[in-house]
Amino acid sequence: MARIELWNGDICDLEVDAIVSPASTSLWMSTGIAGEIKRIGGDEIEFAAIRQAPVALGDAVVTTAGRLAAKVVIHAVSLERDRRTNAAALDRAARYAMARVRELGLTSVAFPALGTGVGGFPLGEAARIAVDAVRDELQEPSSIEHVIFALRGAAPYEAFARALSAGEPAPSRPVLAPAAWRPVGPGEEAVAAPVRRGAGEEPTGEPRA
Repeated sequence: MARIELWNGDICDLEVDAIVSPASTSLWMSTGIAGEIKRIGGDEIEFAAIRQAPVALGDAVVTTAGRLAAKVVIHAVSLERDRRTNAAALDRAARYAMARVRELGLTSVAFPALGTGVGGFPLGEAARIAVDAVRDELQEPSSIEHVIFALRGAAPYEAFARALSAGEPAPSRPVLAPAAWRPVGPGEEAVAAPVRRGAGEEPTGEPRA
């Protein structure tokens, strides 16, 4: 089963097979994360992209990765020419990007927070859309083993962490911790009182002092 992880840092630093770049229908890489990818990876990335323009909103095209550690850049067309976006475009762009990864037989891909920079889309909703789309696409047979959401700053990281945790199954019943011990007086027997333990906490197996 493929794993989904969050990473707080520059997407250009990641050694993955594919990096997803936010793109408008014209595929120019002038600002935001796309501009950063061009600056670090080289102008040939943009040249290869615009030769495939114009592209429909929600589609995705593949180019060289230039000087980046990645093998390819996938330009997810999530922005109109005026750099606005909407929920349907973000969902479709994420799905088409995943489809390109499958078609190329790649094993790892990194996504930014599509639509939340120059697109101005609400961060929480964008995170939910992206996580749901990626999870859904991972149900398709593929070679994909690892998906990373590369995020810059606490707010995007927390938004995507909430979106990821929202899709996790809740425990079917409360989990009980080992007995918690209380001090007793002379001649009394030590009596254990069960206490509830939150999901993910590990039992210590030791009595409390």
